[in-house]
Amino acid sequence: MRIQLNGEPFELPDGETVAALLTRLDLTGRRVAVELNLDIVPRSLHAETALNEGDQIEVVHAIGGG
Repeated sequence: MRIQLNGEPFELPDGETVAALLTRLDLTGRRVAVELNLDIVPRSLHAETALNEGDQIEVVHAIGGG
């Protein structure tokens, strides 16, 4: 299936979850915020939130500094 990831087309297998996408992007365990079709997906729901054809995903990395 095809989604939009941070504004760019991205191909995924059907039935992929937010958690699987983060694993694919090597972002597991990192501090990220995920927005699915303009709604924030809580970290507790990443594993059970399925992605669908045409979904728009924004993944934002939290960067610390001082």
